[in-house]
Amino acid sequence: PPIRPSAHPPIRLSAHPPIRLSAHPPVRPSAIRPTVPPPCRPLFRVAILTLLGTGTSFGVPQLGCDCAVCRSNDSRDRRGRTSALVVDGDRTVLIDTPPELRLSLLAAKARRIDGVLYTHEHADHVAGIDDLRIFSLKQPSTVPVFASARTVEFLQNSFRYIFDAAVVPLPGTSKPRLSLTTITPGTRFTVAGQSVLPLEFAHGSTPVLGFRFGKLGYLTDVKSVDDDNVGQLADLEVLVLNALWWRSHPTHLSIPEAIETARRIGAKRTILTHLTHETGHAELAAALPAGIEPGYDGLTVEISR
Repeated sequence: PPIRPSAHPPIRLSAHPPIRLSAHPPVRPSAIRPTVPPPCRPLFRVAILTLLGTGTSFGVPQLGCDCAVCRSNDSRDRRGRTSALVVDGDRTVLIDTPPELRLSLLAAKARRIDGVLYTHEHADHVAGIDDLRIFSLKQPSTVPVFASARTVEFLQNSFRYIFDAAVVPLPGTSKPRLSLTTITPGTRFTVAGQSVLPLEFAHGSTPVLGFRFGKLGYLTDVKSVDDDNVGQLADLEVLVLNALWWRSHPTHLSIPEAIETARRIGAKRTILTHLTHETGHAELAAALPAGIEPGYDGLTVEISR
């Protein structure tokens, strides 16, 4: 049969207006910038502890000694007198000023000191005080120093040229510009934005201060830690604790006593300091129980705040 025309109506063109090109200029490839997400914020802040020195008052190597540790090639067996830095952000707190302070701070690349804490007045902890002079000259204000009443009196009497306002440097010369503040055991204070709890311990007949910075505890030259102070040191992440040698001593914890004290305090990690030439680092590390280790000069540790 013949083909008949379709009964469907004819297809009509759309009534929509024609699509017009954008009036915006073409995008050049060089103008395309990738989206950069904002930097991640840390879940918690950290403080950085640096052990500047981990040796006793003699230091290691000891003068005139030819023992195996004093002749050791292990850099961890070279121990300056005990001191430490605690860095929180851009602020730095120094604990003690031993005789090697300048060399220790050079090794740590310290650029500023925002506060100084003293554990006690013995020479191996204060004799390097003049090395603070360069920081007080470069910084706009005096360097704040915190110590017990006993240590403050000692510093004023022993370093009169620093703390006596009547002693004025001659033109072209200088002296450390330090401000002394007396602190009381058990009473918190603030240094360089950090809250610090000072605690008192026996060091023979001399009282010494230990310090708690958040999750960090720092104790040196102590002979014993009573139950009250154990309670004040609960929930530590890191404990720095002195340990002289294996045998007993009248004013310092021995290594066995330090191990027992560390167990009582229960920090996650205990680092021993104020060590002698009677124990080399590797030998001592192998003899210590899990969670306790010997420190060494230059060791850095991060602690959550």
